[in-house]
Amino acid sequence: MRPIKVSIAISFCSFSLFLATASHAQGTQVKNHTISGYIADASNGEQLLGATVWCGELSSGAGTNAYGFYSLTLPEGTHEVLVSYIGFTPQRFEIILEKNLKINFDLIAGVSISEAVVTGEAFSRIEDQVQMSKMEIPIDQIKRLPAIGGEVDLLKSLQLLPGVQSGGEGTSGLYVRGGSPDQNLMLLDGVPLYSVSHLFGFFSVFNADAVRNMTITKGGYPARFGGRLSSIIDISMKDGNMKKFQGTSTISILSSKLTLEGPIIKDKVSFMISGRRTYLDLLLNPIIQSFDNNSANDVSTDPRYYFYDFNGKINWRIGDRDRVYFSMFNGKDDFGFNSTETVGPTSSTIDFGLDWKNAVTALRWNHEWGPRMFSNLMVTRSEYAFNTGIQFSETIEASNTTEAFDAQFASIYRSGIEDYTARMDFDFAPNANHMIRFGAHQTRHHFNPGATTLQLNFGDEFPPIDTILGSPIVFSNDGFAYFEDEIQWSDKLKVNIGLHGSALRVQGEWYTSLQPRLAMNYRLPSGMALKGSFASMVQYVNLLTNEGLALPTDLWVPSTANIEPQRSWQAAAGVAQTFGEIEFSLEAYYKDMQGLLSYREGASFTSGLNENWEDQVTQGEGNSYGAEFLLQKKNGKTTGWIGYTLSWSNRRFDEINSGNWFPYTYDRRHDASIVVMHRLSDRWDISATWVYGTGRALTLPESVFRTFLPASFTMDETNFSGANIEVPSAKNTYRTSPYHRADISLTSTKEKARYSRSWIFSIYNVYNNLNPFFSLVDTNDDGQRVIREYGIFPIIPSVAWRVEF
Repeated sequence: MRPIKVSIAISFCSFSLFLATASHAQGTQVKNHTISGYIADASNGEQLLGATVWCGELSSGAGTNAYGFYSLTLPEGTHEVLVSYIGFTPQRFEIILEKNLKINFDLIAGVSISEAVVTGEAFSRIEDQVQMSKMEIPIDQIKRLPAIGGEVDLLKSLQLLPGVQSGGEGTSGLYVRGGSPDQNLMLLDGVPLYSVSHLFGFFSVFNADAVRNMTITKGGYPARFGGRLSSIIDISMKDGNMKKFQGTSTISILSSKLTLEGPIIKDKVSFMISGRRTYLDLLLNPIIQSFDNNSANDVSTDPRYYFYDFNGKINWRIGDRDRVYFSMFNGKDDFGFNSTETVGPTSSTIDFGLDWKNAVTALRWNHEWGPRMFSNLMVTRSEYAFNTGIQFSETIEASNTTEAFDAQFASIYRSGIEDYTARMDFDFAPNANHMIRFGAHQTRHHFNPGATTLQLNFGDEFPPIDTILGSPIVFSNDGFAYFEDEIQWSDKLKVNIGLHGSALRVQGEWYTSLQPRLAMNYRLPSGMALKGSFASMVQYVNLLTNEGLALPTDLWVPSTANIEPQRSWQAAAGVAQTFGEIEFSLEAYYKDMQGLLSYREGASFTSGLNENWEDQVTQGEGNSYGAEFLLQKKNGKTTGWIGYTLSWSNRRFDEINSGNWFPYTYDRRHDASIVVMHRLSDRWDISATWVYGTGRALTLPESVFRTFLPASFTMDETNFSGANIEVPSAKNTYRTSPYHRADISLTSTKEKARYSRSWIFSIYNVYNNLNPFFSLVDTNDDGQRVIREYGIFPIIPSVAWRVEF
């Protein structure tokens, strides 16, 4: 069957190239030339992603790619082009096109979004884009949103968009169109990150001061993306200021961060470094030690918790056609405590620790092969590691009546994943009606699904024990190749058609897949766009989770000879139009998922430490469907959006819930958000958000019966009173109370001669609604069983100070 698949792929690519060549041949009746180059911010040299070059007289335009490069082919002659990017002053240029020209445009920054000119020629309007289900929030807007503890969080801002849900109160996990967190491909400068949370999921690892752009794609995926079922979250770090040295520092109640950037060689080499660290440990340790000092017992406790992350990047323009980027990220969380109690000659110590980290490095080379072809070569390394351990020790000092004794027990659990990747991508614009992209990708995975080291030492009288239990390391290789063509079929019809072919080699087994992609945009006479898309996806990595907090105990495991890859297909249809400064979109979607992975009932990462993880899981199917509404205003003094999602998400596993369908834990019927940002004056800004969501689905004990087995037994008597056994309900039958919350933020900014400073005052959960964090079944004073909900986040005021220089 493989030769047939390959021939289909070759035939598809040949057909698309034929269309592009035929279209180009028709255009050669009039001699064509190409203008190409980069569009950048004039103040710092940062490339502008998604900026546009538009020729109004021909209704033809081009947008910049992920590296700020554009290519536009026009007939020979004199043309006026409009170069624009939101938040910058649009500029018009007259170009005499007698040959291929390379022109780099610099747009002037400093013009606020409220002053941006939006014309009917705007090439990047929502109704002009073929891509659907893709959204972007400008980083400047994200920094103005209310934030818990004053700590701006990129992923929490995405939770305010339709089709994107949070995992629970305060957490940064994302559940997109009924999918699970492992089905989101998190890319930082093109490199996947496997754990994106700090503080047990309450904050993400992405530092907003180090980021220049973020997009999320929920469906209609272009062929160049693959490897996950639910979403692509593409985050790009700043390249570094090519013009001058500058910095930003922020101090909040939870952490501090510092970002520095500037030229190493002006207009040729630049750098950007950014670091962040929490100081919870520095604040809490003195308080806890004061309790120890006042305690009557001889006990000392040394708790620890901190997280940090570091971003770095070097951008080198080698020549007019070549650029090299080196970027890195490193982040870690460390949690634990050490407690020692001394009673007479006996000293007992317990030391518990839990830490997890991410490390990413990437080297990229951009090359212009000509005015119409651009390439990017990338080699990367990505590592995620999780470790937890506990150690007990007891020491008895020698005395006249006892001998010295020293006993130790230690258990250390380690898991993780390490990737080495190479990727090559090409952008080819044969003419104004085609944008062809193709490329290939290869990854070598090293999976450590989890191993426990046990060490016991009871002194000289007993031999020590040192052994390792758990699953063996798994190696796998996966790769893909893709081809896509965005076609301007007519004045009214645009199409993006593509094919993504992938393969996995693991434990002597081959898995292969061909994944067609299609997106269409048809313009009605009224200007409204009808959009449709279809995409199939395959996923070769899985996250084993207990559907609770986004804890690091969730394990990344591969598809193996016994565990098949996850597969899905998604179809979507919708309408979109811009009314003045307001964008409107309405989309409906259906997603089918196969090969979903879950623990069997009663299993978890702590059960069966000596068992293979494959023996503790089961695979099943799922579906998700619904509709999403968005009304968004991007320009003016007042900006924001209103979003609403109506959705259903279901799962079925043969070994869970007696094989019956059940609602997914994060099935949420209604989800709504309102976001408003308003510029009161040059000095004051205010923003507010309100969110509402149907309660989370959960399983609770439904009845209790008493056994006839002895509850206790001694040599003297046997207690036959029995024991209570709780019988759970059908899977996810119950719902917590609806979730709703309002946040508000007020920012005061003052410009100084050499710097600007801002005070950010925010209130999380303004009307103090204690949303449920977890639920338990309890018995009230009348003996009736009731469900009690417990929240952890009341109203939380916070303040942060920010300086830019």
